Amino acid sequence: MAESFHRTFFLNGSAGRLEAMLWTATTADVRRVAVVCHPHPLFGGTMHNKVVFQVAKTLHEHGIPVLRFNFRGAGLSEGKHDKGRGEMDDVRAALEYLSIEFSEKPILLAGFSFGSAVGLRVGCEDPRVKELVGLGIPVDDSDLSYLTECSKPKLILQGARDQFGASDRVEALFARMPEPKKLVLIEDADHFFTGKLDRVVKALTEWLGESR
Repeated sequence: MAESFHRTFFLNGSAGRLEAMLWTATTADVRRVAVVCHPHPLFGGTMHNKVVFQVAKTLHEHGIPVLRFNFRGAGLSEGKHDKGRGEMDDVRAALEYLSIEFSEKPILLAGFSFGSAVGLRVGCEDPRVKELVGLGIPVDDSDLSYLTECSKPKLILQGARDQFGASDRVEALFARMPEPKKLVLIEDADHFFTGKLDRVVKALTEWLGESR
């Protein structure tokens, strides 16, 4: 793999500066870029969450420049938590940065937990986003019905014992989603994929390698 660079900086968000980190490589052959959204900031979620980190690392190992950022009020990001409303603007700020920095390359948007509920909603609406990955989608207490109208390629990775997204509810929602789509239920995994992150990596890697 080409030499990689990690850059920490601030995005311009609607509530102030957003702490961000970009992983990229010294290659001109960039076919797509990615952003990964982190879990709930009021429960300790940041861009350094282990699931978010592992997803970003896997994407980067496939030659994809990856942006992570802290939602408003998390880490060094300015502003305060806005129950998912203002956080959608934070996602849009990340997409705007990527579309300018990488000349409107196709964007893959991934989100874990709260980051999936907020990020995938924006990703379904934004034409710059071409692919979606939802991990630990919190179907038990979030309205994710917008996914039933989203025809972009979607990968859903869920722990079979997720305490915030029961597998039967995930399967029912998935059945209503339009193609293309893929659901991977990871056996014996909880919401945080404790001890099962290698299976997350395997499933994501296989999906990235499939022609869509």
